[in-house]
Amino acid sequence: MSHPLFDLTGKVALVTGATHGLGMAMAKGLASAGATLVINGVSSQEKIDDALAQYKAEGYTAYGYKFDVADERQAEAAVAQIEKDVGPIDILVNNAGIIRRVPLLDMPLEEWDKVIKTDLTGVFVMTKAVVKNMIKRDGGKVINICSMMSELGRDSVGAYAAAKGGLKMLTRNMATEWARFNVQVNGIGPGYFATSQTAPIRVDGNPLNEFIKQRTPAGKWGDPNDLQGAAIFLASQASNFITGQIVYVDGGILATIGRPQGE
Repeated sequence: MSHPLFDLTGKVALVTGATHGLGMAMAKGLASAGATLVINGVSSQEKIDDALAQYKAEGYTAYGYKFDVADERQAEAAVAQIEKDVGPIDILVNNAGIIRRVPLLDMPLEEWDKVIKTDLTGVFVMTKAVVKNMIKRDGGKVINICSMMSELGRDSVGAYAAAKGGLKMLTRNMATEWARFNVQVNGIGPGYFATSQTAPIRVDGNPLNEFIKQRTPAGKWGDPNDLQGAAIFLASQASNFITGQIVYVDGGILATIGRPQGE
């Protein structure tokens, strides 16, 4: 029997960008704790429908809406429609994001703007649209999906790191402004995970694969399901007096400077 502090039965959770990957894994975790899911996507309705079929095949109640999280009109209209169709949004997981792997000196301003708009401005837009209703209802939970790049730099991901570093501080400022309204705002910072996107890297002999396994104290890539516990915790009553924090789920990478090759 699960502990009642972690029970999300009766809660509506909106998880942006949850048509695949880590977003889908976290959404399934929330659903397994009892939440009704609402997912969003922007690329195609077909992708949303395919994802909904996967959720429903596992017995989860899920709804899908196509809109751009960084477009204020679309976001506000979608939130209003979701609350009309499904019910008040109790949990918002700001997961939608993009990355462009281009050295800063080679990155066009247009590409920089796309990353910042989706990964940082999109969180501002979505949260603003949702939280004003949470405040009226005297409470809610917001989980912003940050990154190890909220803390570290790496070649060719400058725009992404700038957005995720900004997201860490946006999370803390949101927490500061809304704590008195019983709205808790926290973040999750994933490390390196075994997803379909990283499959080409996760092969024996690939230098990056070997580097990540050596650099991670746990000695392996994370399983996307490893994110579910943090998501459930931060979405539940168990975290009612926790706000403005970033939980890094990274197998220990940020805790160490690493070890020499062959040690």
